[in-house]
Amino acid sequence: MLFPQIRLQSTFAQTELQIQKPVQQIEQPRAELSIEQPKTELTMSRTPGRLTIDQTQAREDMDLKSVGRRIEEAAQFGRQDWLAGLARVAQDGNELMQIENGGGAIVRQAKRNSEGLPKELNIGWIPSHFSVKINYVPGKLEIDVQERKPIIDAKTNKPVHDYTPGSTQVSMANHPSLEIDFENLRHVGTGRYEQKI
Repeated sequence: MLFPQIRLQSTFAQTELQIQKPVQQIEQPRAELSIEQPKTELTMSRTPGRLTIDQTQAREDMDLKSVGRRIEEAAQFGRQDWLAGLARVAQDGNELMQIENGGGAIVRQAKRNSEGLPKELNIGWIPSHFSVKINYVPGKLEIDVQERKPIIDAKTNKPVHDYTPGSTQVSMANHPSLEIDFENLRHVGTGRYEQKI
């Protein structure tokens, strides 16, 4: 016996996508940088040191005197001897004016004029201590620095951005379908009428 059958055959729908990817381009131009460094100004002022050595007294202590110094000393000694002689003569005259009072003025003058000055003995250093005079004025160094700051000029450049958006196109690659098929299907009507469908 054949059973009636209904056969169904379907096809699913299929979509088709056409995708265009987005395109993005970014370009960053370099910054423009300008640096200028002015030179630093340096000025130096120097005063040299000064050393003076005066050995005049040391040379005089060793009897190495200049002609001018010898003339000056001779004039000074002559004046002192003249003043001392003048004082001595005045003193002797005063004593002799009062001779009538007694007292042995002539004896005293004779003794005084016959005796010399007492001898002196002393230890000395030739040349004497600190006879060489040393004077030092230190030098000076003045430094003046005028610094100059760098001149910096920076110009930034914005990035160049180019963007193309993507797109998607949707279409039907296969449309859905349904096929129905009958097997062994019969229609039985009245009066024993039978028809195959």
